[in-house]
Amino acid sequence: MRVLFVGGTGFISAAVSRLAVARGIELWHLNRGRRGTVVDGVRTVVADAHEPRAVESALGGERFDAVVDWIAYVPADVERDVALFGPRTRQFVFISSASAYEKPPRSPFITESTPLRNPYWQYSRDKIACEEVLVRAYRESGFPATIVRPSLTYDTVLPIAIGGWGCATLLDRLQAGRPIIVHGDGTSLWTVTHADDFARGFVPLLGHPEAIGESFHITSDQSLTWNQIYATIAGALGVEAQVVHVPSDFVARIDPEMGAGLLGDKAHSVLFDNSKIRRYAPGYLASIPFHEGIRRTIAWFQADPRRWVVKPEVHAAMDRVLAAWSRAGA
Repeated sequence: MRVLFVGGTGFISAAVSRLAVARGIELWHLNRGRRGTVVDGVRTVVADAHEPRAVESALGGERFDAVVDWIAYVPADVERDVALFGPRTRQFVFISSASAYEKPPRSPFITESTPLRNPYWQYSRDKIACEEVLVRAYRESGFPATIVRPSLTYDTVLPIAIGGWGCATLLDRLQAGRPIIVHGDGTSLWTVTHADDFARGFVPLLGHPEAIGESFHITSDQSLTWNQIYATIAGALGVEAQVVHVPSDFVARIDPEMGAGLLGDKAHSVLFDNSKIRRYAPGYLASIPFHEGIRRTIAWFQADPRRWVVKPEVHAAMDRVLAAWSRAGA
């Protein structure tokens, strides 16, 4: 089977790439070649996905059993993909987001038939709009779309709600004994999924004819409170977290950007039903518990000083919220 990944160098797509190659898939990456991530056994084609003529020239007459776009975020991206890859593939997989599911949820139990609606977070609304483009293309022309909705997936990032994404700022804060923010009272339930576990559910969808026209989420079955998530991160680091609980709507008033991801996603308890992905990927099981996976993540940060990126603006944003909460008399 021949598969093309548009992107392929992010931490989730890299985990999927490693498993795909291990299972004998002939895997190609199409990207700008700037990130320096190399997955053994992958053929890289250098081109900017936002320049269709360059992609056409780089790919020539190549065709694939499946194409996965890991870096499509707005409807224009998938409209381009429909035109570009329609003649080249038997299946097109779009990476959406589980944050597209209705917020606030009417039920904490999430299936693929849960409505899509998110009035709080533009990122999620854009993903919903992308899905609508693909559903329309499937219905009107038979474009072979499959939609996959990851939830909070991690490996070389910290799976947190507040504290910075793609950096070590929260770890720096914990080590220094500075207070951290946990939204609400920290008892809402959430699911974090290691990228290697996500890959085990994802790879069987590639080239699967019955997955065309379908949507899936792929998550762990382990549910944790946010208090547990942050305490487990601190414990893996060998420290105790100095937690300050701040209501999500208060966070959103002080820092709308921070609040969008809370009110539009992580402030709500959700429990994902993975029965559908198990029908298409028999035997799928997320086998990496969080206490083990987060130790791997912290070890990755600690293995190379260049990875220990601390963002002053993240510290400053957290400090602003904490100061405002203190002034409010909390």
